Amino acid sequence: MEPQVVKKRGRKPKPKDEKDQQQQSAGKMKEGKKIQQPSVDEKYTQWKSLVPVLYDWLANHNLVWPSLSCRWGPQLEQATYKNRQRLYLSEQTDGSVPNTLVIANCEVVKPRVAAAEHISQFNEEARSPFVKKYKTIIHPGEVNRIRELPQNSRIVATHTDSPDVLIWDVEAQPNRHAVLGATNSRPDLILTGHQDNAEFALAMCPTEPFVLSGGKDKSVVLWSIQDHITASATDPATAKSPGSGGSIIKKAGNGNDKTADSPVGPRGDDSCLILWDARVGSSPAVKVEKAHNADLHCVDWNPHDDNLILTGSADNSVRMFDRRNLTSNGVGTPVHKFEGHKAAVLCVQWSPDKSSVFGSSAEDGLLNIWDYEKVGKKVERPTRAPSSPAGLFFQHAGHRDKVVDFHWNAFDPWTIVSVSDDCDTTGGGGTLQIWRMSDLIYRPEDEVLAELEKFKSHVIACASKP
Repeated sequence: MEPQVVKKRGRKPKPKDEKDQQQQSAGKMKEGKKIQQPSVDEKYTQWKSLVPVLYDWLANHNLVWPSLSCRWGPQLEQATYKNRQRLYLSEQTDGSVPNTLVIANCEVVKPRVAAAEHISQFNEEARSPFVKKYKTIIHPGEVNRIRELPQNSRIVATHTDSPDVLIWDVEAQPNRHAVLGATNSRPDLILTGHQDNAEFALAMCPTEPFVLSGGKDKSVVLWSIQDHITASATDPATAKSPGSGGSIIKKAGNGNDKTADSPVGPRGDDSCLILWDARVGSSPAVKVEKAHNADLHCVDWNPHDDNLILTGSADNSVRMFDRRNLTSNGVGTPVHKFEGHKAAVLCVQWSPDKSSVFGSSAEDGLLNIWDYEKVGKKVERPTRAPSSPAGLFFQHAGHRDKVVDFHWNAFDPWTIVSVSDDCDTTGGGGTLQIWRMSDLIYRPEDEVLAELEKFKSHVIACASKP
């Protein structure tokens, strides 16, 4: 019996000779077969031409190595025209240099500051002047997922190809030079409990210093790191002061403290949505047997309304569930199905800025922005294509390969960082983009029309002057 090969959500860059062979074979296939759909490059060119109209600001940052995760860290500084903020990403290498966890400083331009003609004038192969590497941590293995502690975002957890979850105080970690043969950086805490690799399912509790992880051992493990961090780590008065020096994670013994509560229940990728109440035990509180028609890849709980849950799946759809009415006759009954992707959905996240808005990214290279309040509403004017999926009101098409992760910015409204693994299109590397759609797209319609009317009157008045 052949061993089963598990498909990973990100791959290492292909060697150049393999890349050339694939491009040559792809070219031969195109010559012998008529292509009906526009190519990736044609779609991208069309998108780029619309950037000055659709976006308030956009920064494009080329990555030498793919990053499978991207997260906002704490805000560092507020200025007149831009804010400075930490950004966490990774480098998934081919082994010629170590895998790394990267801490960058990002300059986020404020709304209505960037000139429209400038934001689309970027070179896809260049690094963005708005993103500067600040610190490198040599990570023991690939960084599959990064998640920050909400109570203090200088503490992050990472998943790699191992059963352990690693905890890092990124401000206290020394800056390292990533060269072949360099020793790994030392995590501030190692969380054990999984019996097999824990690769992608990773979350932090928004109210308590709890870490939650899902693994290939078909279990979910919950840890409390309360006893391992200082009181200052969760004190609002001191939690948002990056760069203050000194670790806020307590050291005991050799520094590699290990802790784990009991694993929570069985089952892995099985198209189920299962809710637990960690206060009462490890048995599922509610179980939805058929939440999707394929594996679930991601889930997110609405921070504004704790009854609403999003799920994203390999069946290409996003579904919204109400925990008060999850099933009917044992079958999952989502409030709505959002079907606008053409490939597996990899990430979903509710917007911190409006309770009904969320984003979803997928292997089709798209990051869709949805508003469930728009589902079922009649559109008076034929401004949208008839085939536009219900609830979809913005589509970010700036990536040319699968969008493996994205994160809404809690400090700068409607600002998103997203990252794509570009192995399939360029043979290696990735693209990091930081962007904010034009506020004319999401603001109330009457406000927008009033502003446009005022602008129209201003233009006419200027034109009539001698």
